[in-house]
Amino acid sequence: MSKLQTMDGNQAAAHASYAFTDVAAIFPITPSSPMAELVDEWSAHSKKNIFGQEVKVVEMQSEAGAAGAMHGSLAAGALTSTYTASQGLLLMIPNLYKMAGELLPGVLHVSARAIATHALSIFGDHQDVMACRQTGTAMLASSNVQEAMDLGCVAHLSAISARLPFIHFFDGFRTSHEVQKIDVIDYQDLAKILDYEAIKEFRERSLSPNHPVIRGTAQNPDIYFQGREVQNRFFDRIPEIVAEYMEKIKELTGRSYRPFEYYGAKDAEYIIVAMGSVCDTIDETIDYLIEKGYKVGAIRVHLYRPFSEKYFLDVMPNSVKKIAVLDRTKEPGSLGEPLYLDVAKLYQNRRIQPIIIGGRYGLGSKDTTPSQILSVFKNLMSEQPKDRFTIGIVDDVTNLSLPEEEMIETTPPGTISCKFWGLGSDGTVGANKTAIKIIGDNTDLYVQGYFSYDSKKSGGSTISHLRFGPKPLRSPYLVYKSDYIACHNKSFLYNFDILKGLKENSIFVLNCPWHENELDEHLPAPVKRYIARHHINFYIIDAVAIASGIGLGNRINMVMQAAFFKLANIIPLEDALNYLKNSIEKMYGKKGQNIVDMNKAAVDKGIEALVKVRVPESWIHAKAEDEDEPVKNEPEFIKNIQRPMARNEGDELPVSAFNGMEDGAYPLGTTAYEKRGIAVMLPEWQIDTCIQCGQCSYVCPHATIRPFVLDDEEVQRAPDTFKTKKPVGKNLEHLHWRIQISPLDCTGCGNCADVCPAKGKALIMKPAEQEIESEAENWEFAMTVKVKPELVDTGTIKGSQFLMPHLEFNGACPGCGETPYIKLLTQLYGDRMMIANATGCSSIWGASAPSMAYTANREGKGPAWANSLFEDNAEYGYGMYLGVKQIRERLAELMREALEANISDGVKDALRKWLDSKDDGEGSKMASKFLLDVLQEYDYSHNALLTEIMEKKDYLVKRSFWIVGGDGWAYDIGYGGLDHVLSTGDDVNIFVMDTEIYSNTGGQASKSTPTAAVAKFAAAGKKVRKKDLGMMAMSYGYVYVTQIAMGSNMNQTLKAIIEAENYKGPSLIIAYAPCISHGIKTGMGTSMLQEKRAVEAGYWQLYRFNPMLKEQGKNPFILESKEPSKPYKEFITGEVRYSSLKTIFPEIADEMYEAAETNAKERYESYKRLADQQYQ
Repeated sequence: MSKLQTMDGNQAAAHASYAFTDVAAIFPITPSSPMAELVDEWSAHSKKNIFGQEVKVVEMQSEAGAAGAMHGSLAAGALTSTYTASQGLLLMIPNLYKMAGELLPGVLHVSARAIATHALSIFGDHQDVMACRQTGTAMLASSNVQEAMDLGCVAHLSAISARLPFIHFFDGFRTSHEVQKIDVIDYQDLAKILDYEAIKEFRERSLSPNHPVIRGTAQNPDIYFQGREVQNRFFDRIPEIVAEYMEKIKELTGRSYRPFEYYGAKDAEYIIVAMGSVCDTIDETIDYLIEKGYKVGAIRVHLYRPFSEKYFLDVMPNSVKKIAVLDRTKEPGSLGEPLYLDVAKLYQNRRIQPIIIGGRYGLGSKDTTPSQILSVFKNLMSEQPKDRFTIGIVDDVTNLSLPEEEMIETTPPGTISCKFWGLGSDGTVGANKTAIKIIGDNTDLYVQGYFSYDSKKSGGSTISHLRFGPKPLRSPYLVYKSDYIACHNKSFLYNFDILKGLKENSIFVLNCPWHENELDEHLPAPVKRYIARHHINFYIIDAVAIASGIGLGNRINMVMQAAFFKLANIIPLEDALNYLKNSIEKMYGKKGQNIVDMNKAAVDKGIEALVKVRVPESWIHAKAEDEDEPVKNEPEFIKNIQRPMARNEGDELPVSAFNGMEDGAYPLGTTAYEKRGIAVMLPEWQIDTCIQCGQCSYVCPHATIRPFVLDDEEVQRAPDTFKTKKPVGKNLEHLHWRIQISPLDCTGCGNCADVCPAKGKALIMKPAEQEIESEAENWEFAMTVKVKPELVDTGTIKGSQFLMPHLEFNGACPGCGETPYIKLLTQLYGDRMMIANATGCSSIWGASAPSMAYTANREGKGPAWANSLFEDNAEYGYGMYLGVKQIRERLAELMREALEANISDGVKDALRKWLDSKDDGEGSKMASKFLLDVLQEYDYSHNALLTEIMEKKDYLVKRSFWIVGGDGWAYDIGYGGLDHVLSTGDDVNIFVMDTEIYSNTGGQASKSTPTAAVAKFAAAGKKVRKKDLGMMAMSYGYVYVTQIAMGSNMNQTLKAIIEAENYKGPSLIIAYAPCISHGIKTGMGTSMLQEKRAVEAGYWQLYRFNPMLKEQGKNPFILESKEPSKPYKEFITGEVRYSSLKTIFPEIADEMYEAAETNAKERYESYKRLADQQYQ
């Protein structure tokens, strides 16, 4: 019995998968993780598969591990599935060959995604699945959410009958995260078409000591080839098996599928062949063109491997004259992309020889619109169609792109299209998913939702694209023409063209603190003009004040959702509010009744507080005072690339904009130009109470609050509002002290105010608007003040903050626990630093195009940062070290040779100083400068040794190597590499930001996750204890190891980092980093305080293991945590990741809490025993 339900593509595929799966071997990767999360959650809540069992879910350490476990589980006779994408799928390729070679019926559900090449992209295309087409795995493509469910079932059913593994794939994000109302197939119906005899035979063939066989033998040239060919018949029969199960799905559901499907005119002459979500866009465009009399059509590819000539030609009209094959991938150096080559081969020896051309589209989720498909058809209809073309971009370098000539509207009549601009973590996306579900599940309307994000974490912009209509929605592209636009953060008005595409007489809702009579002053002139000229129904609401007053902080989602239901009038308001409040019970029930009640109150207030604005006629001609002023002089990259991207106009940048950046290299320091202004509250410096400790700057996650010391000349130049006070400290008596905030860069987390130790607080949170007005100019001036670290000891908390941060204005969440550590590293070593950064939160907040948070000093020196992959970061960073070491050893060799040559004594003295200091960071800086100064005054042009030294001068200063990443990398997927790099004994530093989850992919459990913590992939709480990475590293005896928590002991953090970097061997720093996914009940504005609480409760331990102390006869292990002084349970239940266990699984919660505390106590006691050891 089927039923209609609103869900996304990942959920649809997961529903299909769960039915046929005994074992799921999983590992998190965007955008496929939600499938595994759902399977884990369903299993935890005792959902049964077709066989009457909960699925056994196991999280592995990597995708390679998941594939290995999948292979083994299949070999043992269990039907096994996994869920992956991109680099993760590539790691599974060796096992795909094995599973296909051993005829094992596993299924991989893949949200197809781009591959990291010149840059990482988490978005969708077919590069990953195309890398698997040679493995022998069958490949089945879905084009939309309904197909993801139906063909997901076909993949499992066919795999079982065919005795071969299947990859079932659909477009990452575009289908995986698109929400649609679909028909859900009941498991009882699926059970009727399952081949139980094939399952029985599969289990009987499994490895068993009761009927033993040997698999995986080694074979010589005499028989290996024959072994490959004997399997041909298994592959040959797949198309028939797939077609058969497609027919059975039709019998169950009424929905018809074939391995290839044709849509269009019966006598079509111009046909597009494609697979994936673009097929729905093509079908819409075909309808539009057929109405105009064109003979066009399309073939939708479902079964891609094996590619069936029979089924393809069965549906291709004989009238075809020209074919365009669209590939969502790129194969440099090939004669064409894969699907194109397959189609071209089909016609190689046939009587009918249509013209066949190929093109690329949609890489990295580039939006593909009906207008672009129209350009493909127009190209086909031309006398000489362009081959190897691209669409969706302007290629003015190799001139392969097709022009997009006219914008066409192909959505069905009666469709209501909406756009919601939200701030990451304000709840907008979640609320819109709720709205779609409410409308989809409670009306006859069809619904569609898609959500686009920038690369920042919470605090970035999100755009929700929603459609509702009486007819099926086949529009897998963004909303360009809207009936309703809501802007949930007023800062967007100044940075984006918010109202672009809003239709005449439509609705615009703005969340802002302004009254109606203040709008004329605050709204940008273009916004006022658009509203007035297009007769927009304009509403305002102060959702932030409502949410804050209720106690929800910045979570304005329910206020704005209530406003939407009132204004959009899609379903009766009273019904909508009841549905919304019921959904609140489901969504927030596990967080406690208080949260539920507050959200319900927000709904009621959202209805009451809406204000309709009477639009003045004067707005028609509104003009800003600065509209005609010349644009600031900015670097070319900022003007030509960053500014357009910041305005959401990156799609329009031509290929030539990236000339000179072909290798993916970007300039540093671009975040300084963003000035996002997203904070609601900002810290205001209280000059009289400030004790000049520097702690506010030390803990700031975004480097937006800093101390400045000014000389008299600088004070003379300062604005009148730039107040200073007499500094405290030696060598500072003649200067002037100020704490300055960057109001347009600050995210308003409040950690600075929270940690301020001054009596009465020297930082007080105030409304952002007044602070921006008073402090923006002051920050601009502060950036002209020279840093003066030479006046203080930079090894102290206060002194370290005199150093320039080489990480600023990053894209991390407000209150992020990771960024303060890395910012501090860059203050200490930024001008000679090389960073290998594992893929994860830290690679995203640090370097998401165009926002480069790492920056250079006034001399142009700064961190050289690079990201390779998730799994190989330690090896990658070690390779950096080896490369530099080899070149520096050559330099040392050259200098030793030069000392024997006929050169001046002054040059020889400089060479000796360098050789003596080359392995000392600060010493090598001074020696290198001295050497370069001497050589600048010396004619070395005729000396080959000195010439080569000057050619390699970039390597003179000893570099500080940092291998950086999160616990998912260090504890799990990258542990093997990390362990090996530590074992080498070489001078590299490894910094682990321990959030105890995979933060970047949404909060899945890692080996760092402690007992009882609820995380994705651990829906019923983690059952086993946290891995002790530090203890494992200490076992080598020659690795410097430390655990730190900045908010608990700022001095220990600084001391440990300096010791680690000075140590002439490998170091490992493990830093506790609270994350927004933890659900800290006091908010991320207390993330530093949470670190302190963690140590006080014995949850986290501080220590240093310094091998150098052994040489002095001292114990190398120093325990710096005191005995726990606060209740452990009180600490953990202060975070939703722990307290939710009590709500969801109350019967096991207390027992697991006790186990967690026991584990923490045992860990502390083991450290205490180490600290108490006697060394001679």
